[in-house]
Amino acid sequence: MLYDTDRRILRRWQGDPDLAPSDLAAALDLPAATVTRRIERLREAGILRGVHAVIDWAALGYAVQVSLRIQLDKSAPRAFDAFAAAAREIPEVTEIQTFLGRVDLRLDVIARDMAHWQALYRDRILTLPHIAEIEALMHVATVKTDATLPI
Repeated sequence: MLYDTDRRILRRWQGDPDLAPSDLAAALDLPAATVTRRIERLREAGILRGVHAVIDWAALGYAVQVSLRIQLDKSAPRAFDAFAAAAREIPEVTEIQTFLGRVDLRLDVIARDMAHWQALYRDRILTLPHIAEIEALMHVATVKTDATLPI
């Protein structure tokens, strides 16, 4: 259960995640000890799982981003586990999501350029186990990205 103070902390921290707990306390006009204690409770409850760095992959030379929709051959026992374990080993795979429906998994993959993407696709992606069908969607632009919640 979230209290109003917890909601205030989370709302403010989502808006400015670089704030240190003491600065967060000052911005909310709360004692630093209260904010620190509530942050710890939010972590213990699994509500606040961590603070993440957001990396601009393009600034590091990764100009290509592809989303892969994958259907697995589900006739093979443990196909999902084998596929997921192998996909985790590819450093350029930045996200793996599972779905119910026609698509079983979605992978986000980054590459430096089209030549790197082609080699990665041919040598690493297509060799992943139990793929029945694969669809590649080339990322063109991000229209909206927002991980904040309306708390």
